[in-house]
Amino acid sequence: MKILDKYLLKTFLTTFTTVFVILFFIFILQTIWLFISELAGKDLDFPMIIKFLAFSMPRIIPLVLPLSVLLASIMTFGDLSENYELAAMKSAGVSLKRAMQSLTVFILLLSIIAFFFSNNVIPFAEYKFINFRKNIAQAKPALAITEGQFSDVGFYNIKVNKKSGENGNTLTGITIHKKSNFGDGSKTVIKAKDGLLISNEKSSILQLVLNNGYYYEDITPKKYEDRSKMPFAKSTFKKYIINIDLSKLNKTDTNDESIANTNTMLNVSELNYTLDSLHKTFKTDVISFSENINQRIGIPKDNKLQSAKKNKKLPDNILSLYTNDKKIKILDIAISNLASTKYSIDASNTEFRLKQKNINNHILAFYDKFVIAFACFLMFFIGAPLGAIIRKGGLGLPIIFAVLIFITFHFINTFGKRISQENSLSPFMGAWMSSFILTPLAVLLSYRATNDIGLINMDVILAPFQKLVKKLFPSQK
Repeated sequence: MKILDKYLLKTFLTTFTTVFVILFFIFILQTIWLFISELAGKDLDFPMIIKFLAFSMPRIIPLVLPLSVLLASIMTFGDLSENYELAAMKSAGVSLKRAMQSLTVFILLLSIIAFFFSNNVIPFAEYKFINFRKNIAQAKPALAITEGQFSDVGFYNIKVNKKSGENGNTLTGITIHKKSNFGDGSKTVIKAKDGLLISNEKSSILQLVLNNGYYYEDITPKKYEDRSKMPFAKSTFKKYIINIDLSKLNKTDTNDESIANTNTMLNVSELNYTLDSLHKTFKTDVISFSENINQRIGIPKDNKLQSAKKNKKLPDNILSLYTNDKKIKILDIAISNLASTKYSIDASNTEFRLKQKNINNHILAFYDKFVIAFACFLMFFIGAPLGAIIRKGGLGLPIIFAVLIFITFHFINTFGKRISQENSLSPFMGAWMSSFILTPLAVLLSYRATNDIGLINMDVILAPFQKLVKKLFPSQK
C-alpha cells in the first residue's frame, strides 16, 4: 500500500506543480496588464519591477491554489481511470476511497499551509505593495511624470517635453492642468519654461518648482450675464511652487469613497481587535445621533409630556391656543426644523452605511482566511471523483470541467461578497456562500464515484420517454 500511496502522491504532485506554475504565470501576466499604466513609460529599472511584481504575487495565491488543486485532481484521476489503473486497483481490492486517502492527507496539510499563508504572508505583502506603489514617486519623483504625455499626479495633469538630470528631476517645457474640485473639468492652466522636482523619502509631499511661466484661470461668475466681463485671469511668475500630496495617490480600493481600506493588511487577531473597535464606535455613534435628534426635535425624556398632560389638561389641537399669526410662525419653524432634521438623518444614514460597509469588509476579510483553506479541500473532493467518473486525462475535457466549476465558484463568491458589503446579506453567508453551494456537489460526486455510478444516469432520464413511446406505439404480436 505504501508503494501505491507514493505512486499516487508523486503523480498528483507532478501534475499539481505543473498546473500551478502555468496558472501562476498567467495570473502574473494579468497583474502586469492591470498595472501597466504604472509600469510602462516611467523608466523603472529591472529590480524595481521585480520588487513590484514580488509584492503583488501573494494576492494571486487565493485564485491560483484552488484552481490548481481542482485541475490537478481531475487530470490525475482522469488519467488513472482512462489507463484502467483505477480498475486494476479495484480488482486488487483497493477502493477509490482508499486510493484518495494519502492525497486527502496531503490536501489537508496544503489547506493548513494555505490558511497560514493567507493569514500572515498576504497581509504583509499587501502592506508592502500598497506602500511601494505610493513610494515609487517619492523615491524617484520623475517616475510619476512621463515625457510627451499628460500624467495624472494627484490634483494635477502634468506634461513635460523633456526630462534631464541624474534622476530625471529637471523638467523642460511644462504644461499643467489643475483639476477642478467640482469635477467640471480643468479651469486652471499653468505653463512654465522649466522646473525642478524635489522630494524627500520621509515625506509624502512632492514639490514642483516652476520657473518663468504663465498662470491662466477661468473665472465662473455667479450670474451668467457676467461671463463676458470676467473671461479669465492671467498672471506671470518668475518662480512658482506646487506641493503635491502623494499619500492620496494609488489608492488600493477604487470602489471605496472615504474609508481607508486596511482589511487586506490585517491578520486574524488584528481583524478581531479592529472589528471590536469598529462595532463599539458604530454603536456609540448611533446612540449619540439618536440622542442628538431627540434633543433637536424636543422629545422629552422619562415621559415628561405625559406628566405635563396630567398636571394641566391640554387640548388635542394645541395650535388652537395661538392666534393665526403665531400659528403661521410656528408652522414655518416646524417645517424648517423638519427639513433640517431630514437632511441630518439622510447625511447620517449615508455615513452609517459607509461605516457598516467598512465593518462588513473587515468581516469578509476575516472569513476569507478560512475560505481559501476550505476551498482547497472542496476542490479536491470535486475534482478527484469527477476525474474518476469522466475517465479522461490530459488537457482537454478536464480543463473544460475545471474552468466551469471554478468560474461558478468564483462568481458565487464575488456575488456573495458584493451583496454582503451592502448589508443585504450577512458577511458570514456572503463569504461562505460558494462553499455551501458546491459542497453538496462534492458529496454527490464522491458518492457516485465510490459506487461506480456515472456522471449522469441516462436510464433514469430516458425511462419516462421509453414508457411514453411504448404507450403511443404498442408492439403488435
